[in-house]
Amino acid sequence: MAFPYMEAVVGFMIVVYIFETYLDLRQHAALKLPTLPKPLKGVISQEKFEKSRAYSLDKSHFHFVHEFVTILMDSAILYFGILPWFWKRSGEFLLYAGFNAENEILHTLAFLAGVMFWSQITDLPFSLYSTFVIEARHGFNKQTMWLFFRDMIKGIILAIVIGPPIVAAIIVIVQKGGPYLAIYLWGFMLIVSLVMMTIYPVLIAPLFNKFTPLPEGELRTKIENLASSLKFPLKKLFVVDGSTRSSHSNAYMYGFFKNKRIVLYDTLIQQCKDEEEVVAVIAHELGHWKLNHTMYSFIAVQILTLLQFGGYTLVRNSKDLFQSFGFDTQPVLIGLIIFQHTVIPLQHIVSFVLNLVSRAFEFQADAFAKKLGYAAPLRAGLIKLQEENLSSMNTDPWYSAYHYSHPPLVERLAAIDKPDKKTD
Repeated sequence: MAFPYMEAVVGFMIVVYIFETYLDLRQHAALKLPTLPKPLKGVISQEKFEKSRAYSLDKSHFHFVHEFVTILMDSAILYFGILPWFWKRSGEFLLYAGFNAENEILHTLAFLAGVMFWSQITDLPFSLYSTFVIEARHGFNKQTMWLFFRDMIKGIILAIVIGPPIVAAIIVIVQKGGPYLAIYLWGFMLIVSLVMMTIYPVLIAPLFNKFTPLPEGELRTKIENLASSLKFPLKKLFVVDGSTRSSHSNAYMYGFFKNKRIVLYDTLIQQCKDEEEVVAVIAHELGHWKLNHTMYSFIAVQILTLLQFGGYTLVRNSKDLFQSFGFDTQPVLIGLIIFQHTVIPLQHIVSFVLNLVSRAFEFQADAFAKKLGYAAPLRAGLIKLQEENLSSMNTDPWYSAYHYSHPPLVERLAAIDKPDKKTD
């Protein structure tokens, strides 16, 4: 008797949902607490705390509904054989349109087109509610309905342009890869990721936002001097019009080798009235670069990708695995989808470990900025961003340990305030 892979996968998905719902309930209880954590009393205003609490509870209620609908749909799609049914229907559509359904690349693209259409339809109500009800209710949403749908259409067009060549290449590699299939797949995806990292900020991101050079002035001079002192090869310094869509703020870096760029959200500059606070945030980001966090994370992702492809090569020819999910044939894309479902337990463990590492990196970047003399402005900047973004003030320790890639504000402030160890 064949092993019931599909039933096992659905069962584990439900177990994970129950566990994560338990964590969500713990976090929801923490969000309902009527008082600030002791370290934040006198630091965060009561008005901001009340607004943050209301925003977090709204998002929490929405999250419960969204996750419940998602697990119902995902489980039903697998358990009732919707995937193989949809694969067959996409083949029939190709025949009806006059194409060769035996061509796996065409069949896969037709299947993905249907999946994309379905996901857009099912995700749209949640996206609209999140953006135009929750975000708008709490003063964050700045985009119009037209801008929302224009962004969605642009995203679909980009997927149609970029997706098919990548999918076609993956299918050909799997069909002809032989014993070195995992290495070929990994090498191809590495090239794709590097190309996307190169073209995204230059060609794709400007389709959605406007990037302008940071005007000459004291802030620009301070950032350039900081970058120069650390030998950071800063080539361009941009401000992005994040305020056209949301009041949330951020800053990030990108670029390879000697061609680095820093991007500041205009909302970050607006919220941090003191320029030293903005510079401190950049010092934190530069800490990630100086301490090689980005490189370590990239290497970790590449190792995990190679291991995943190695695992896929071990199961891709398993007829029992495909038949358990209702497939009589063994299409490449379906094999990848099924494999991703079968390794869900490992994915959750890996995600938890990566979050632990990410939080450690955040503490190190804070310590780096502190060592440069930005302890006070960094502390003030983190508090300001927490207030202005209405981030959760009370967090459940289990929930944050499982989900958060960044430490809660209380922990970051405690680390910044901790006296440096004296050396002889």
